Amino acid sequence: MDKQLVTKDNSLIGASYSLSVVEQRLIFLAIIEAREQKTLIEAGGLLRIYAQSYAKQFDVEKHTSYEAMKRAVEGLYEAGFAYSKVDELSGKIGRYKSRWVDKIGYIDDLGCVELVFASDVIPLITRLEARYTEYELKQVVGLQSEYAIRLYELIIQWRSVGKTNPISLAELREKLGLVNEYERIEAFKRRVLDLAVKQINEHTDITVEYEQHKQGRVITGFTFKFKVKVKSKKAKALSRDSDTPDILALLKMTDKQRGVFAAKLSQMSELSSHAKQGEGYKEFAERIENELLDESKHAFYIPYLKKLGFQHS
Repeated sequence: MDKQLVTKDNSLIGASYSLSVVEQRLIFLAIIEAREQKTLIEAGGLLRIYAQSYAKQFDVEKHTSYEAMKRAVEGLYEAGFAYSKVDELSGKIGRYKSRWVDKIGYIDDLGCVELVFASDVIPLITRLEARYTEYELKQVVGLQSEYAIRLYELIIQWRSVGKTNPISLAELREKLGLVNEYERIEAFKRRVLDLAVKQINEHTDITVEYEQHKQGRVITGFTFKFKVKVKSKKAKALSRDSDTPDILALLKMTDKQRGVFAAKLSQMSELSSHAKQGEGYKEFAERIENELLDESKHAFYIPYLKKLGFQHS
C-alpha cells in the first residue's frame, strides 16, 4: 500500500493556530486527497472526506467518526492561522493571517464532509519547492493530544539535525495556539509539554526530550532533542533493498543532473545545518555536487532527493 504522506510548506508547519485533534485530522486527510489528485488543485476545488476513510485511518468506529467530523465542521469554518513567508519580490519577511477553508459542510446520506481550502492554503500544500516538511500519516495516528500533533510537526522539520533551534516559551505557546490557557509554567509543562512528549515517544517514529532555558529561575524557552527509533534487522534489510534502485540511479546521474539537484539541495531548510559556517549557497551547492559523486554519501542524500522529485527509472 502506498504511503499516506502529509506534506506542508514550512511556513504552514511553523504557523500559529489552534485546532482540535479531529480538525487537524480532517486537514491531514484533505491534504492527502489534494496531493493524490495528481494535478494541482485550484481555488474552489472541492475535497470530500468520507467517515469510512477517517475510521480506517484513525482506527475508530465509522459512526463515531462521522459524528466527530460533523462537530469539527463548525470549528474548522471559524478557524484561522497566522504565518510568515518571504516576499518573492523584496526578499523581506511578510506576516499574514488566513482561514483554513472557504467552505465546509457535510452530507448525511453519504457520510462525508466536503471542504474547499482557502486560496492562501493551496500553495502551502501543493505548490511545494525546497522548503517543506513531509511525514507519514501513520506517525500521528496514535496522538490524542492536539499539542502532541503540533509539537511533532514542529520537531520533525529538524529531522536531519536531531534537535531544534532554541524556541522561546512565548513563541512555542503562540505556535501551539495557546492564548490564556495554562499560563502557569507548571500547568503548561504538565498539561501540554510533558503530555505531548509522552505521546510522541510512545506512538511516533522518534523519541524526544527537551532542555529548559532559564533566566535566573524563570524558564524562558526550550530546545528539543530527538532520535529516530531503531528499526528491527528485518526492517533495516527491507529499507536497504528499497533504496538500492535509487542509489543505482544516482550513480548514473549526468553531470548536468547532478548540478541541478545540488543547487536545489543547497536551498533546502532541512539541510541548512549541513552547510559550513560562512558557506554561501553557491559554495554549498558545489560541495554537495562533489559529495553526490561519493557513494558513501548517497544514503544520506536520497531522502532529500526524493522530496525534490528524484526517481529511479
